[in-house]
Amino acid sequence: MAGRIDARLKELGITLPAGSTPAANYIPYVVTGNLVFIAGQVSRLGDELIKGKLGAGLDIATGQKAARYCGLNILAHLKNACGGDLDRVRRCVKVGGFVNGAPDFIDPPQVVNGASDLLVSIFGDAGKHARFALAVASLPQGAAVEVDAVFEIG
Repeated sequence: MAGRIDARLKELGITLPAGSTPAANYIPYVVTGNLVFIAGQVSRLGDELIKGKLGAGLDIATGQKAARYCGLNILAHLKNACGGDLDRVRRCVKVGGFVNGAPDFIDPPQVVNGASDLLVSIFGDAGKHARFALAVASLPQGAAVEVDAVFEIG
């Protein structure tokens, strides 16, 4: 049934952003076979960039919001990769999360849940994925979070 995922987005009150333009020499996604690899997306939604360090000025809730922004950008590129039809998504295979964290910040998994929870709320069981989440010393543009993902499509 075409439009099932678009209907779910509408039900959740989610409007996807336009896909961002790469800031360096890469492309936003690559489709190979039945897999879509989405390049890392930083915590920007429109003109708002959530930046800073978790555990040094930013709390978990702000980090989760930042990760959700990353997830929304991932979905925008995924929709483009699927020719506009998110119903082609069979499952989310893997998510990678990078959290701009203070040296003693130990909760990257809690932060990256902002992206993971978004995917599961949209795709249900097909949104459940393998994942890593780790803290890093810095991210591009001072972003609080960067997330990439791999999806299987049909």
